[in-house]
Amino acid sequence: MKRAFWIWIWIVGMMNISSGFGQIGFPYCETFTTPNTLNETVFGGDALLTNGVLRLTSNQNNQRGFIYINVPFPSTYGLKAEFEYFSYGGLGQFLADGLTVFLFDADTPVFSAGGFGGSLGYAQRNGEPGLSGAYLGIGFDEFGNFGTNSEGRIGGFNDLDANRRAPDAIVLRGPGNGSTDYPFVVGRKVNDVGTDKDGLNPGAQFPISSGGAGTSRVTDPNKVGYRKVFLELQPNPGGVGYFITLRMMVTTIANQPRMVTIFDRPYDFPAPKNLKIGFSASTGGFSNFHEIRNLIVEVSNEEALKNPEGIEIDDYTSCAGQENQFNIKDDEVKLPNINSTIRCLQFFKSQADIKKNEGDICQQARCLESNRFLVLPEGVFRASDNAGGFTFTPNEGFVGKKVKVYYTITDNYGKTSEGNSITLDIFESPKPINIFINGENEPREKIEVCLGENVQLKGIGQEQYSRFEWFRNGELIPGANQSVFSASEEGLYEVWGYNLKGCPAKSKTIEVEYPDVPEIIFEAPLVSCDPKTPVNVTEYILGFDIAKFDYLLKGNNEQFLNNELKSVSKSGFYTLQVKRKNLDCYSEPVEVEIFIQETPLEVDFDFLVLGTDIRDDASGGIFPDDPIEFSDLSAPRGIKWDWDFGDGTGSDDKNPVHVFGKKGQFEVKLTVLDEYGCPSSKTKMVSITKSYRVMMPTGFTPLHSENKTFLPKWKGLVQIELLIFNLWGELIFKTDDLETKGWDGTLEGVLQNPGVYVFRFNGVATDGELVKESGKFSLIR
Repeated sequence: MKRAFWIWIWIVGMMNISSGFGQIGFPYCETFTTPNTLNETVFGGDALLTNGVLRLTSNQNNQRGFIYINVPFPSTYGLKAEFEYFSYGGLGQFLADGLTVFLFDADTPVFSAGGFGGSLGYAQRNGEPGLSGAYLGIGFDEFGNFGTNSEGRIGGFNDLDANRRAPDAIVLRGPGNGSTDYPFVVGRKVNDVGTDKDGLNPGAQFPISSGGAGTSRVTDPNKVGYRKVFLELQPNPGGVGYFITLRMMVTTIANQPRMVTIFDRPYDFPAPKNLKIGFSASTGGFSNFHEIRNLIVEVSNEEALKNPEGIEIDDYTSCAGQENQFNIKDDEVKLPNINSTIRCLQFFKSQADIKKNEGDICQQARCLESNRFLVLPEGVFRASDNAGGFTFTPNEGFVGKKVKVYYTITDNYGKTSEGNSITLDIFESPKPINIFINGENEPREKIEVCLGENVQLKGIGQEQYSRFEWFRNGELIPGANQSVFSASEEGLYEVWGYNLKGCPAKSKTIEVEYPDVPEIIFEAPLVSCDPKTPVNVTEYILGFDIAKFDYLLKGNNEQFLNNELKSVSKSGFYTLQVKRKNLDCYSEPVEVEIFIQETPLEVDFDFLVLGTDIRDDASGGIFPDDPIEFSDLSAPRGIKWDWDFGDGTGSDDKNPVHVFGKKGQFEVKLTVLDEYGCPSSKTKMVSITKSYRVMMPTGFTPLHSENKTFLPKWKGLVQIELLIFNLWGELIFKTDDLETKGWDGTLEGVLQNPGVYVFRFNGVATDGELVKESGKFSLIR
């Protein structure tokens, strides 16, 4: 039976490939000269692209930058890397600090750079842990601390100078994780003489940095200061780990670049199954630019890699008039290399046209753009961006015929197959099919469904179909391979019906929507404070719209629909629901309390001058500075009080005390609210008319301890005169002293007889009003 591999298979295949190791693979080439890098280059700290290089630090103090290449490689094959290295422009007495190349376990779940400063982003540093899952770190150390045991590092050069540092040193440190290990393995002081002193042979010396303050990047190999690094880790055939070779091209004399070997020795540490490579650099109290470019990473043991092998494909089918998408999966071909996957396909008209991409190692890592698509009379083949995906779009005039094309596979190590053929049958595309709602006769573009309900969709066309495929939002629905599908989620649905030749008839989409209804929230009861007025519930529903929605209110053995909600005349608890006009499902009920006041709240109050019975002129008159106590006399259901004293002030106390401070007529209003917020008010007039007050006693008892003198009480007077007469009209006492204690009942020291006496009182009020009072009182013995 012919096979047809459509878009959903291709997508699934792509997802599977993306989860595997080495999807991009090797050789990995990155110049850092363009505005962007490959997605697999992960930046951190101060690292950035600038002026055609990757700058890990600028020449500022306390910089720290790193990158790592998020492409794993099997440790079985080893690794080769080369890159140009620029260190220049330092500020201060010394150049600092340096750069490391590091390898770490590719299975480390979370990347974390090591301590910076003298640890160069690799080893531990005081309380800072080292690189996570570290396997190897090579430090190009200008200042000289990477090869010491300061800052918590383990091991270092044996013969350090007085400053306990080894400047211009290239140091190899071993594996570690967290705060342990990262041991010193070996180092070379590249500006020192004598291999017995960890230096180089005479004449091989060079400084790591090309210059200090004011110097610039040296990119010409013939100019003094040029540096290029060549690193190779060859799997150790006689044991664990690698044989490591580190060489540098350096130019210390113009037009005489030379190659210097730094390390050529075993590295006896077992390697993890897969590794990743990265770079870090730092500065401290002194500084330098640290930059790299033209990075190439490839497998070291190239001889161990084998070419993949494709298969002859002669059972694919295609359909005219549409783009047919296919995928050659990894398990259909032979991929002999560890962690190997298909990187890309290339197409050719004939076996003789197949040409491998030889020469430049970086070009070998890529499929040639010219081979990614092939135009034939029968149609167009086009390779997808990744893996084994490709498309073929047949021309209409070749229905019933075959097309043959040749292809190669390039894997993620840049190895390419010898070439195989693909033969496809070209069939006529069937006419589109339609999606119907099961039981309906006309197709729709959209259907709205109640939440929680399913809708039966049916694909109906003009042919016999061997199978169906249903899609939701462009993604294949697993197991949906019948003509009828029960949709329970909203989205855009599409069905493909495959005819007996394997060609799909594709439908238009139908949108299934579970539409929302307006959210209804009642945070407080709905209240009518007027006993004669019903509650209009619609005023409390945000976006009330009976053109789109139906509203149903139930309660008190009644129900109200839509506009009937405008007149609800009974108090109680109700439920409110809403639905769309075209659907039968109401929303979940929302409880609402409706309260209609049966009787108005009765409000009343009284007031008196504090401590007296005075409320008006008849009871003594009220002075501007009299404190007046107001007392609420309203019905008990009031819970909130609002006093307006008529003088621009107010109070929310239930029984406030207020001083008006001036004469006048003041309309005092009390508004009381009940628990439902219904207000009711009462207004009374307070008259402030008095500027003075005089109260005359009716008698006194000179022989008792209390009430011993006859003394009027007054307020608001600035002058007084008190005269006392006996019944014969004789003056027996007189005073104009505002501080007088009054008459004590004596005349010339002799207590007078009990009986009735006469007083006359004259005064002047604060506002100049004259006061005259007279009358009788009793002396009681």
